[in-house]
This record gives sequence, structure tokens and C-alpha cells, in this order.
Amino acid sequence: MERYTGAFEEAVDGARQQERHYQLLSALQSLVKELPSSFQQRLSYTMLSDLALALLDGTVFEIVQGLLEIQHLTEKSLYNQRLRLQNEHRVLRQALRQKHQEAQQACRPHNLPVLQAAQQRELEAVEYRIREEQRAMDQKIVLELDRKVADQQSTLEKAGVAGFYVTTNPQELTLQMNLLELIRKLQQRGCQVGKTAL
Repeated sequence: MERYTGAFEEAVDGARQQERHYQLLSALQSLVKELPSSFQQRLSYTMLSDLALALLDGTVFEIVQGLLEIQHLTEKSLYNQRLRLQNEHRVLRQALRQKHQEAQQACRPHNLPVLQAAQQRELEAVEYRIREEQRAMDQKIVLELDRKVADQQSTLEKAGVAGFYVTTNPQELTLQMNLLELIRKLQQRGCQVGKTAL
């Protein structure tokens, strides 16, 4: 008798899983209709079904939320680094202006043109250095964000989320961003494990 009870419970669990899969798939299909038609065409029934299967146990929702939090912290850190650099540059410019003004005030009138030419060269050199430091910082930020995207792609691929793999192809990245948006919208609608409100 116990063997039949266990088999019955497995069948009920299987039916619940199937119903849950259908609900997620149905919700995904309705959300896809909100996307531009070019992306609707790229999201096949099979891909949506596979995505719904990956979402069944709720783990992917937690992974996406964790990745989002890490991304926000990374972006905030990079933003603060860039602000610090801009502040350092502002202080450097102020100090240079102050130094130049003091030198001009102490300078004899017949030496002023020579001093101003030297100060102009110094100013140009400082401005060049500032531009180079800003360019280097921006490159560092882009590389760090690219690395985060690759980490996110790899994590979601390992979690078995359909459509995710490491790529730099702009069309594939846009498709993956749309898939993430679908997952987030499902999460906001409360389509996680045990919740039936779609």
C-alpha cells in the first residue's frame, strides 16, 4: 500500500510541476508580446518552455536577484571611483590656478609674457594628463562592466537558463537582456515557487 501512496504522491507532484510549468510558460508568452517583434521572433516556443522549466524551482529568481545586487554594488563602486578621480582633478586645477596667480602677482612686468607662456605649457600638460587619466578610468570601468556581464552570462548558463552563454555579440546581448527582463517581470508579478498569481 505504501508503494502506491508514494507513486500517487509522485504523480501529484508531477502534475503540480506540469501545471506550474504551464503557468510560467503562459506568463512568459504574454510578456513576450510586449517586446519588439524582432525579438519576439527570436524567442521560440522551445526557448520559452526551457526558460519556464529553469524557473520552476525558484532558484533562478534568486540567482537573478543576487546578480542584480552585485551589479548595482559594482556600478556604485565604479561611479564613486570616477567621482573621486574627478574631484582630484578639480583640486589639481584649483591648485594650479592658485599657483599661477601667485606667480603672476610676484612677477616683474617685463618677465610676465615669458611666465605666462611657461604657465600655458604647464596647464596644457596638466590638462593632457587629466584627459589621459579619465580615459584610462573609463576604459577600466568598461572592462570591469564587461567582465561582470561575462560572469552573469556564465552563472546563468551554469544554472541552465535557456539563451544564456558568454558572448559579446550585441544582438545576443540584447536578447539576453530581454530574457532577464522577462524573468524580472515574472518575479515582480509573484511567479515564484508556490505563488500562483500571474
